[in-house]
Amino acid sequence: MRAEAAKHQRDIGFSVSFRPIIADSEAEAWEKAEHILHVATEQAAQRGGGFKAKPDSIGAQRLRATAAQGRVVDKRLWTGIAQLVGGGHNSTALVGTPEQVADALLDYYDLGVRNFLIRGFDPLNDVADYGRALLPIAREKAARRAVAERAS
Repeated sequence: MRAEAAKHQRDIGFSVSFRPIIADSEAEAWEKAEHILHVATEQAAQRGGGFKAKPDSIGAQRLRATAAQGRVVDKRLWTGIAQLVGGGHNSTALVGTPEQVADALLDYYDLGVRNFLIRGFDPLNDVADYGRALLPIAREKAARRAVAERAS
């Protein structure tokens, strides 16, 4: 995409949305993810079934294709909710300790993502956790990386 944009003297950026699920240990984070899926599945059943029709956007189609690869696509990318809701609703998560999730965010940065939208499944408590644990680690790692890049 960047090469095509460059042909037209354009520079493009990429953004991605995640719902980080963090805990003190990796095992606790995965337990938390499975609990979130359990609750969402129960809520869907109480409403009489699934969610609205699957979105047809290219992004939603790609997300459904990714979710079809399994509930865990790489080290941290969890698609449990994406599978449940059919590829919409800002439904992917990065799961792990704050350090592991910060590393995963930087992996996406390395792929060219420059804008991250993160929000939680429990918005008030999750944003406090992100501010306390995830974001300081991500900032520190990004700053160290920037210093190393300038030095090389």
